[in-house]
This record gives sequence, structure tokens and C-alpha cells, in this order.
Amino acid sequence: MKSSKLAVTMIVLATLTFTPKAEAKSLFTNRQVIAQVPNSQTNQNRVNELNQLIQKSKDEEQLGLVTEALETLQKAIQISREIGDFDKEGTILNNMAVSYSILGKYATSIKFYQQALAIRKKNNDIFGEQLTLSNIGGLYTEIGQYNKALEFHQAALAINKQIGNRPTNTTTLADQVLTDIDDLRNSDYEAFILNNIGGTYQKLGQYDKALEFHEQALTKKGKGYEGEATTLNYIGGVYLKQGKYDKALEAYQRALAINKFLGNMEAGGTVLHNIGVVYSTQGKYDKALEFYQASLKLAKKIGDLPGEAVTLYSTGLVYRDLGQYPNAEKTLFSAMKIEESLRVGLIDPDKVSIFETQAATYRALQQVLIIQKKNIEALEVAERGRARALVDLLGLKISENTNNKQDIKPPSFEQIQQIAKAQNATLVEYSVNESNLYIWVIKPTGDFKFKQVALKSLKAPLAELVSKSRLAIGAGGRGIRVDPKEESNHKQNLQELHEILIEPIASVLPTNPEDKVIFIPHNSLFLVPFVALQDKDSKYLIEKHTILTAPAIQVLDLTRQQRQKVTVKDVLVMGNPIMPKVGIPPVQLAPLKGAATEALNIANLFKTKAITGKDATKAAFKQRLSTAKIIHLATHGLLDDADKSIPTAIALAPSGTDDGLLTPAEIIDLKINSELVVLSACDTGRGTITGDGVIGLSRALIIAGAPSMIVSLWSVPDSQTSELMIQFYQQWKKNPDKAVALRNAMLITMKKHPHPINWAAFILIGEAE
Repeated sequence: MKSSKLAVTMIVLATLTFTPKAEAKSLFTNRQVIAQVPNSQTNQNRVNELNQLIQKSKDEEQLGLVTEALETLQKAIQISREIGDFDKEGTILNNMAVSYSILGKYATSIKFYQQALAIRKKNNDIFGEQLTLSNIGGLYTEIGQYNKALEFHQAALAINKQIGNRPTNTTTLADQVLTDIDDLRNSDYEAFILNNIGGTYQKLGQYDKALEFHEQALTKKGKGYEGEATTLNYIGGVYLKQGKYDKALEAYQRALAINKFLGNMEAGGTVLHNIGVVYSTQGKYDKALEFYQASLKLAKKIGDLPGEAVTLYSTGLVYRDLGQYPNAEKTLFSAMKIEESLRVGLIDPDKVSIFETQAATYRALQQVLIIQKKNIEALEVAERGRARALVDLLGLKISENTNNKQDIKPPSFEQIQQIAKAQNATLVEYSVNESNLYIWVIKPTGDFKFKQVALKSLKAPLAELVSKSRLAIGAGGRGIRVDPKEESNHKQNLQELHEILIEPIASVLPTNPEDKVIFIPHNSLFLVPFVALQDKDSKYLIEKHTILTAPAIQVLDLTRQQRQKVTVKDVLVMGNPIMPKVGIPPVQLAPLKGAATEALNIANLFKTKAITGKDATKAAFKQRLSTAKIIHLATHGLLDDADKSIPTAIALAPSGTDDGLLTPAEIIDLKINSELVVLSACDTGRGTITGDGVIGLSRALIIAGAPSMIVSLWSVPDSQTSELMIQFYQQWKKNPDKAVALRNAMLITMKKHPHPINWAAFILIGEAE
């Protein structure tokens, strides 16, 4: 639930702010009568009518009548446009955005905020501009885009400091009070921005810094203002996270008293929920349920979908902890359905980020279902909770290409079985859930197996074990040398991972080494080199199975549809371009002699010409893209560094018009018709790990249309990679199954270069045949 709820944007006049709830309703009724005066022919009467409608919408918002407030604002914006009052149009657009945000219609809210910001900038209304900037920041905090949120908040605070708390572009203070959120002192603006910044730091887990901003905000508020309640609610949240429950309750109760006095139903519902969280954390479940029910009642009454979803989630956790699993299941399902509705219409990055704020609901629901032995239903929820933004984009792309709109819904268990059959592969889906690892195995025959692995007995968290195994292999940095001290440990680490991830299901995996196994990882497991996991007899998993990976089972079905459309025949091979400069200060990347040899040999295999050196530019790549059945890029791969001075990208030759770095954002906008894309470079399978999978080059290629790709999990050695890739294409010419060809290439390379750093980095994602 929103902490601030952006409530300050809808605060009413001071007379209403200090009015008890019953009197507030009476005052609202009187204003309704005033707002119903007949349309006047004079401009002044139209201005008065506009002001009254704006105020009426604020009163409606204050009483939780959000839909009614939007209807009133629609009338108001029509008048503002008719009389050419652009200042008030900016105000109305801003307030409409707030209302849509409360209703959970985030995509619509963003659209109206952008319109409000554009008008306020055009009118030089920097007073209103700072407000809308911070409102946008608050919305981005709500959907999990925390760094983006801070950018908007800081921009708003910079304007606030710049104008020195002086109103601008207004006629009189009275008019400002009546027509916009400017009815507060400018210090209240600053408090609003400070609170939003503090709230974002809370989401980032920086509680001391958050408290610093909230305490600054509290000094800006006069007693009784709604903003004081907002600040107290924020402060209560910090104390809750710090485990200071008495202080949290004190702050929340003060906030609740103010909201009750003001009749502010939305903000009051938020505080009721937060008090419930304190009691739930203390194990006082009856008290927690009492406050959750009160919060839920208010959220439903005003149509606050985000508030309803988070309260249902919290209620579901209480039922789970009380052992009331059917109630928990029902409640968490309801929360999940509402959360899914909140993602509708958002752009891809915002869908990814908001899902990160919702993932806990899917995890809790899986847990409750598994406790009740509903393992198939839990699989459906696990699949429903991954790669949804990617699935939506793929569905849209397929719809555009076929002129047939795809109705993409999460797959049922029967559909999952059909996908396993169509892939002719055993599917293995993982879900890391608090103290347990869930594993589902679906065979091409439709047979199903579920295993649960307790993680509490591990010496270290699973994510740490994955990281240690990579470091032991030598995959931790950008270099290709393996530290001899770590080399002796890699077997132990890989065997530990095998014991956790593979041994529980080993008996149901295929016995024919050429039968395919497709792993669908979760969280840190996306970084696991499954091919290099070792059993107790020191046998690598690739020696026993043909291995692929995918971000979700449903993605396999959609990439299969993309594969069926491949009709082009050319082979595009690019290698060892003149390297671009990266970093601050710019440093030229080192040339790759092995990549040049690799590109020339692969081009010879397909009787084509490799593009190398200064000719291997982005322009050359894009020019040949549409006719390429196979794309092979042998070059440097770059992974985002900590200070963002080096982007995730494929290094191509710079030209007079670009820097030579092919980024995921550029790839997404391309149309790839190829059957296979190979990124023979470092770290091309890595990126930011989210509930939507790995956000990086591989995801961008899937969205652009590639049905399958080979990418790497770490910095790969130049000459050994060249040998592996040449072997892969030689094997693929013998066997049309890409997964079998990659396996054979790894086994051949392994004999000459036994250490996993040399052969285990590459993974095949998507279609095998």
C-alpha cells in the first residue's frame, strides 16, 4: 500500500482540514450545491464555476469518492480548455493522475502526469512543476522504480530550493489556494518532496537516511495538517523496519487520529493496514486481523485497488501463520488477481519493476498450496509469476507478425504438459521460496514429479553458494585466468550444487544422454552453469544429459511459434571488429585474435564471408539482419558496471555515427528473422536478475524475434571459445538439433581443455531443433 498515497496533492482548504468528519460531509454538500450553478455567459462566472468544480473534486477525493472526483475533474478540464486557463488545466491533469494512481491505473496515471508536467513547464509554472515531478517520483516508488523515483524527487527539491519558497506565476494567494494544491505554504511543498524522497529510501532499505528526510519534513508542518499524518505514517514505517514496534505504533496511532479527524479515508486505510502489520509482526494475530479488516473495508469503499491488494496479502500471511491454509489460499489468490490488474497498460520496464514489488504474493501462495499438497496448482502459480512482461511482449510481437491478436494467459497444467510434449523435452522448473527450494519435473509423456528441498541445513544461503561456485571456476571477474587456490575448490562447489539441484530429481531425468532437459531457473539459479554440475563420481551433468534453459515454460511455446516463421537463408558472421572505447576515461577494448580466426572458420563452413575489423559496424549488422538465418557475433561482451560508465552491450566497430556498442534497448527495436543467434562473447547471458528473468542481451534477442540463442555466463577465454564454437557448427551440420550439437562440442572441447572455465560458459536458450 502506498505510504504517502500522494495525498498532499488533494488537500483541501484549511477550514476543511481542521473540520471533523461529519462537518466535512456537511461542507461538501454545501459545495455540491454551489457547484451546480447554471453555466454563465460571462467569463468570470465560468472561472468561478471552474474553481468550484476543482474544489468539489478535492472534497470528493477527501471523502474517498475517487471515481466521482474524476467525473468532476472531467467537467472541469472541459471548462478550463474552453476559457483557455492553462494553469488550471495543469492542476486538473495533475489531480486526475493522482486519482488514477489511487485506483491502481498506473499507466493512465503516468500519461496524465506527463501531460500536466508538459503544460506546467510551458506555462513556466515552476511551483506546480515541482509538485508534479515529486508526484511522478511517488508513482515510480509505488511500482518499484526506486532509482528513477529519486531522480524525479531530487529534481523537484532542486526547484523548491531554486525558487526560495516564493510562489510564482499566480495572481493572488487566495486564487492559488482555491484552484491548486498550492493552497499550502511552500514549506509544505518541501515537506511533501522530503517525504517522498524518504519513502523511496525506505524501499531501498536505507532506513536511517529515510528517517532523516522524514524528520526534516515533520519540522515543515503545522499541527493538524494532513501532511503531518503522512509524515508520521512514514516514520512509523521506518520504526517498523527497525524493529522498534512501540515507536512504530505511537507514530501510526498519531497519524490515524489526524486522518480520522480529517475524514481522510484513503490515508486512514493505509495507516490501519500498517498498524495491522505491527501486530502481525509481534504475533498478535487477532489484533492484526481486526485492523486489516478495517483497512480492507475502506479500500474497497473508495476503489483503492493497490491498498486492497496489499491488505489481502497481509491478511493471507496471518491466515498462513495461524494454520488456516484454505483461508490463506483464497485470500492470496484474490491479492494476486488484483496485483495482476495493476500491471495492465504499463510499458515493459515498469511491468518488470512493479512485479518485483508483487513477487512475495506468488511465493506465499506457492507455499500455502504446497503445504496442502496442491503441487500442480503451485506449479501453475510459479509459472504465472515469472517472465510475465516478456510473455506479454512476445505475444504482442507474434500478433503483429501474424495479424492475429494473441490472448496470452498463464498456462494451465494441461498446457504445460502439451509444451513438454511439443518440445520433446523434460522440463525442470525451480522456485526459491524462503527456506525451501521447490522443483517440478514435467516429462514429454506428461508424467509429473514434485520435490521440496529444505535450505535451512545449508552452510550458506543458496545464492551465496552459487556465487562461490562461479568464483571457484574462475568466473568472478572479466579476466580469463583461474586462481590456482580456487581451482581446487571448484569440484566441491559444483558437487554441492548438484546435490541440491539435481540429486532430488535425478531418478526421473531421462537416461538417454541425447534426450533434452530444459531448466527453468529462478533468482540466482540463472547464474548456475548446469552443464558443469558434478555428481559424487565427478561426472559432469553435460555428460549425462543434453541441456537447455528458458526464462519460463510459456516462453518456450512462444519462441516455438517464432521459429516456425523462419524463412530466410543467409548466414551473418561478424568477428573481432576494430574495438570501441568504453568507460570513464574511455579505454579501447583489446583485440581478439581468436575471435577473428573463429569468424573466418565459421564463415568458411557456410561458404560465406566474415565481416571483421573496421567493417564490422552496427550499420553493417542492421543492413544484413533481415536476411540472416544464422547470426554469429564473435567479439567482446560488456556487462553493466557499478557506476554505469560501461553499459551492457555487444562491442562492434565504431563509426562516424555511433560508438559501436549494440545495447539491449537497440536490439529490442530490431526485427530478427533468424533461427539462431550466437553471441560468442563474455557475459552475454548475464544481466539484472528479476522475476521476469535476466534483463539483458538474451532477453532483448528473444523480444526481437530470435527463437533460440547461445550466450555466455562469464568472461570466456579467447582461443578455447574459438575452438568450442567451430566444433559447435561442425556438429550442427551433422545433427540439426542445436542442443545436441552444443553438447557434443562441449564434450570434445572438455577432452582438450578439462577445466569448466574453458567449455561450460555457454548456454542454449529457447528452441533446440
